[in-house]
Amino acid sequence: VQLQASGGGLVQPGGSLRLSCAASGFTLGYYAIGWFRQAPGKEREGISCISSSDSDGSTYVVDSVKGRFTISRDNDKNTVYLQMNSLKPEDTAVYYCATDGSLGSGCPPVGKYAYWGQGTQVTVSS
Repeated sequence: VQLQASGGGLVQPGGSLRLSCAASGFTLGYYAIGWFRQAPGKEREGISCISSSDSDGSTYVVDSVKGRFTISRDNDKNTVYLQMNSLKPEDTAVYYCATDGSLGSGCPPVGKYAYWGQGTQVTVSS
């Protein structure tokens, strides 16, 4: 199970970025995928999750980014996206995608994520 997050960069406050989580060697649609972030000096924070396509396809977004971040998946491209709008300096962090590796599952508890992609840096600054 290999995941790769990409799409980060430097953006001004109020700007947008779309992060991608691509999979190698397995079909992403069969698994719940979560997005996490870790800012310098802070603990890793779970911010969004999308359940597997074999589950109900439900999504979850933490309150701090609700209304600004949207998670989605494109099974044809074997990719999960995190669309981030109205970015704030406090969104600056390394962003990671992860899965629990459990076929057909809904979003698991944070502690169940076992497979992690390499992170992508998001910096929001003027």
